Amino acid sequence: MSEADSLLPEPMPEQAGEDTYPFWTYHDLALFIGAALPSMLVALLAVRGLRYFMPMQGKAMEVLLVQFTGYGFLFLSLFALLKVRYGRPFWGSLHWRAASRSVGTCLMAGPLLAMAVGWTGILLGGPDVDMPMMDLLSDRRSIFWIGAFAVTLGPLCEELAFRGFLQPLVSRSIGPAAGIILAAVPFALMHGPQYGWSWRHVALVGLAGIAFGWVRHKTGSTAASTAMHATYNFTFFAGFVLSRGDLFRTW
Repeated sequence: MSEADSLLPEPMPEQAGEDTYPFWTYHDLALFIGAALPSMLVALLAVRGLRYFMPMQGKAMEVLLVQFTGYGFLFLSLFALLKVRYGRPFWGSLHWRAASRSVGTCLMAGPLLAMAVGWTGILLGGPDVDMPMMDLLSDRRSIFWIGAFAVTLGPLCEELAFRGFLQPLVSRSIGPAAGIILAAVPFALMHGPQYGWSWRHVALVGLAGIAFGWVRHKTGSTAASTAMHATYNFTFFAGFVLSRGDLFRTW
């Protein structure tokens, strides 16, 4: 048995006798990536139109609605691809196994990962940077909506895309270690604008992405990596709120 083979998790019983996993191709990946920009543009136009009928409460609400709606259109295209082209279920194809015993463990592991990443950031040092994301955290409604999104829909959509769809495809081609790393790279770069393209912050997000990818690989469950991602985000968000005593005086 090769070293690469030894990294592979044990197949689930229901996988025995199935076709090679993942069954999708790089052409499907290109279609998925190509659907991202149109999905976000349609979402932006839809939300801008909605403003005339429903005033937006808080600075972040419009931004989050565009992102959430765009994710909705994007994953609708992925659902259609898996269902129409291959006749496969969406959640099962992306290995969403919410009943996995590892999900509970990963919920507890998220804060530990957040602390490890935080200490790594301190060791890296460097000056504070002006992060555009902080502009959205200036009122209580925005803080609430961003916090809610950061621990629910954000981790769900990101894990389905990067660890559910991208990572298995790359792992099948060049091995699980490369799959984990190469899925973490675009994941980190996607967060670059939020942190003003600070290389330290992008690198730390990449390290977290590698941890999520390792969990997805070892457990075989995208739900497990999503659970870890959710509590990881919650830990940082809670730390931010607690460190800003002035926020409590405005609530």
